[in-house]
Amino acid sequence: MKKIILMSLFSLLIFSCKSKSVTSTKVDSKSQVAIKGNWTLASVSYPGSEYIKVNSFDIADSKCFEGSNWKFISNNDSGQMELTKSGCPSFSSPIKWFVNKEGQFVLKVLSAGEKAKKVRDGYVLYLSTQTQDSFQLIDKINVGGKITDVVYEFKRINK
Repeated sequence: MKKIILMSLFSLLIFSCKSKSVTSTKVDSKSQVAIKGNWTLASVSYPGSEYIKVNSFDIADSKCFEGSNWKFISNNDSGQMELTKSGCPSFSSPIKWFVNKEGQFVLKVLSAGEKAKKVRDGYVLYLSTQTQDSFQLIDKINVGGKITDVVYEFKRINK
């Protein structure tokens, strides 16, 4: 009997300490609806570290994303992104995304015809400075043991 009680307490302790995944948190629907629409990624910056090179979303150099077009559909958390900058790789892909209550922007870049539930890798950025016509996504990266921000500044194309 003591073993059963001890095992039950041990199991309870393990499950209560389980970390909370960003994908299992509640969605911030107000932030998501505000992002709905067509956007251009106006600039990518690295405050305090302008001389680094970043490969964004494992696709291309972060500067190749400047001028890229993004479409966010809030009612089904889907969308599209497209790189069109001259001198950079041409890239277009469907995306899945959402904003959770902690202000984290969760993004999955999908291959054509691929279901989001089959994609295990994604990106977690922080939503910042959100207005009706602009918002920022901030990625935290490690550069030589120092955490550095990569700031993606989006501007609304049309309403």
